[in-house]
Amino acid sequence: MGSLFRSEEMALCQLFLQSEAAYACVSELGELGLVQFRDLNPDVNAFQRKFVNEVRRCDEMERKLRYLEKEIKKDGIPMLDTGESPEAPQPREMIDLEATFEKLENELREVNQNAEALKRNFLELTELKHILRKTQVFFDEQEGGVNQTTESMTRALITDEARTAGASMGPVQLGFVAGVILRERLPAFERMLWRACRGNVFLRQAMIETPLEDPTNGDQVHKSVFIIFFQGDQLKTRVKKICEGFRATLYPCPEAPADRREMAMGVMTRIEDLNTVLGQTQDHRHRVLVAAAKNLKNWFVKVRKIKAIYHTLNLFNLDVTQKCLIAECWVPLLDIETIQLALRRGTERSGSSVPPILNRMQTFENPPTYNRTNKFTKAFQALIDAYGVASYREMNPAPYTIITFPFLFAVMFGDLGHGAIMALFGLWMIRKEKGLAAQKTDNEIWNIFFGGRYIIFLMGVFSMYTGMIYNDIFSKSLNIFGSHWQMSYNKSTVMENKYLQLSPKEDYEGSPYPFGMDPIWQVAGSNKIIFHNAYKMKISIIFGVIHMVFGVVMSWHNHTYFRNRISLIYEFIPQLMFLLLLFFYMVLLMFIKWIKFAATNEKPYSEACAPSILITFIDMVLFNTPKAAPAECGVYMFWGQHFVQVLFVLLALGCIPIMLFAKPMLIMQARKLANVQPIAGASSDAETGGVSNGGPHGGGGPHEEEEEMSEIFIHQSIHTIEYVLGSVSHTASYLRLWALSLAHAQLAEVLWTMVLSIGLKQEGWFGGVILTCVFGFWAILTVGILVLMEGLSAFLHTLRLHWVEFQSKFYKGQGYAFQPFSFDAIIENGSAAVEE
Repeated sequence: MGSLFRSEEMALCQLFLQSEAAYACVSELGELGLVQFRDLNPDVNAFQRKFVNEVRRCDEMERKLRYLEKEIKKDGIPMLDTGESPEAPQPREMIDLEATFEKLENELREVNQNAEALKRNFLELTELKHILRKTQVFFDEQEGGVNQTTESMTRALITDEARTAGASMGPVQLGFVAGVILRERLPAFERMLWRACRGNVFLRQAMIETPLEDPTNGDQVHKSVFIIFFQGDQLKTRVKKICEGFRATLYPCPEAPADRREMAMGVMTRIEDLNTVLGQTQDHRHRVLVAAAKNLKNWFVKVRKIKAIYHTLNLFNLDVTQKCLIAECWVPLLDIETIQLALRRGTERSGSSVPPILNRMQTFENPPTYNRTNKFTKAFQALIDAYGVASYREMNPAPYTIITFPFLFAVMFGDLGHGAIMALFGLWMIRKEKGLAAQKTDNEIWNIFFGGRYIIFLMGVFSMYTGMIYNDIFSKSLNIFGSHWQMSYNKSTVMENKYLQLSPKEDYEGSPYPFGMDPIWQVAGSNKIIFHNAYKMKISIIFGVIHMVFGVVMSWHNHTYFRNRISLIYEFIPQLMFLLLLFFYMVLLMFIKWIKFAATNEKPYSEACAPSILITFIDMVLFNTPKAAPAECGVYMFWGQHFVQVLFVLLALGCIPIMLFAKPMLIMQARKLANVQPIAGASSDAETGGVSNGGPHGGGGPHEEEEEMSEIFIHQSIHTIEYVLGSVSHTASYLRLWALSLAHAQLAEVLWTMVLSIGLKQEGWFGGVILTCVFGFWAILTVGILVLMEGLSAFLHTLRLHWVEFQSKFYKGQGYAFQPFSFDAIIENGSAAVEE
């Protein structure tokens, strides 16, 4: 069977590379992305491997590139991204790259340091300018004749002893300091001054209206100017310590007006000169960053490729001559020739004369699982792998999920209108996928939607189909072919009677509606939900049983591929018979009931005589004889039904001990015949159904200690009980198809009746305004609740039906994924890590 339905056949190979050609060969394999290397030095510390120095050099180059990227993003400079992936540079090019990055980093750091020093100087001059301006106001008041205030302030600050001494020595001069402080620290600063100086200082402050730039981090801060008057050197020392504690900056402020004016003019001149120098510095920095931004993406790719190559080379072993590197790797069997061609290209690029050698090895190890995917099948394969990676060469459910997943989703989400919204959204993402894929974002929800765009599109298309079958579009119906019911009611009766009931015996023509449900059911009142419930409940069971039977049939492909005759005869056949004889027979009874019983038939095949399928099935399992409630009604649907049901139940019950005991007994018999305790592979075959043995095409299974017979009996008992009880619970679990379909239809009808119909009933121009508003509200609720929330609910229920009810019949998911050495994956993961 093709690789679409099973994982690729894998081979464990040994690779011999000359030391001078190893770098180029690994580079070619990284571009190819088809080889998974094994670590041949698991006990060697990462810091003791051969190429650890090269890896450190790459780490240092990556650090410098991240620094450049941070500076480029800080200035808002766009980085050129051509979407191309340059080849990995040769080892000798590392020196040129290191020199380039070193030069750029040093130049940028020097520019940043100079800019920071200039900004700090500019900040100091700006603060001094504001101090000179703000303090000038106070000195102007003092010189303008407001001496009374000054004298009272002076008297308040001078003590009695100083006042007595001043009478003999002359007038006392007050000292002052001026500076700036952060605005939020000013109240605490003022309180501390008052308490520490005991009220013997006088503080004046004024806010600086424009925010100032902090040269350290570039933040905008708000500051205030202050001036403090005091008397005496002791208070001066105390005031300066408080200013230092609150990180206030003090500046010299002359006492004479002429000196202040002269200083202010000098400050303004220096500020203008600094503005010129700062502009030139910023222009130089911008030019450096713009030049770096053009090559930054390519530099990142080159460095990450070099680093990945040396990381991979650290997984290799050296031979005794120290001239050859030895590697072991898993490769897909179909791609061995492609890999050999890549190795030849790498050898030619390196100039080596010794060709590489790729030998296939025999192994008992379980190979990795590799399923080839494209952009369409990738999302469906991800749904399967989220449950568990398939065992090697196990049947892959992904190809079948492409059809069954959107179909079962659509059974629950069947609405032509809602399906169209979902399909159009998926189609838009598909049409714009190149542009949307290039716009990388950290929004996890959007990444999930975009990754599942093909699933969303198919779910929408299938929902449109089931919506046409249900004849349901935004809770209304389409009357395309005309109703096949002949109604004797007039229009007012239909519109006003809430309990209108359709009578199949009197009002039905007898010919079915050509496609889907008859639109007349939209106006039915009392028996509309009863009819829809009966219909959707039965088709849910029908689809569920068919889905489970298909899952059991898939296990047959596993047993035949791995030549597991015991599991094929004593597991697959009893399981299939048990499911068919009980539950598929119940499905047949549904079709028989639909065909034989109708409202227009006479007894015993009239609608009143139609037996309940559930009661019939319960009586069948309990060996009870059903009783016909109405007179002249038959007990059975067909001749010989009782005998057939008893036979089917006995055969189904007989399958249980076969599933329970046959396989362990045969394994025990085989061990006795071989006179070996235990036989290698017997228990593994019993437990895994032969999946671990690798199949007929090579690839070994694990060579492990086998289980005791008691454990084999326990595992088989658990497996049998799980299957028998699971058949009942899984069949009932498919009723979620009916439940969610009914809930979706009823929610759509509630939104129409209680929201949109309010606007449709209004008349005139005012009604148009009301309808517009109501329609917008209805559209938001429809998309938010019925499409997004209901869609997510149906998606999760569909996922559960596939993981539990379907895949449990054949899928074990006990493998591990094939993770090849691929530059594309490494660069994608590295870009995501940098963006985070």
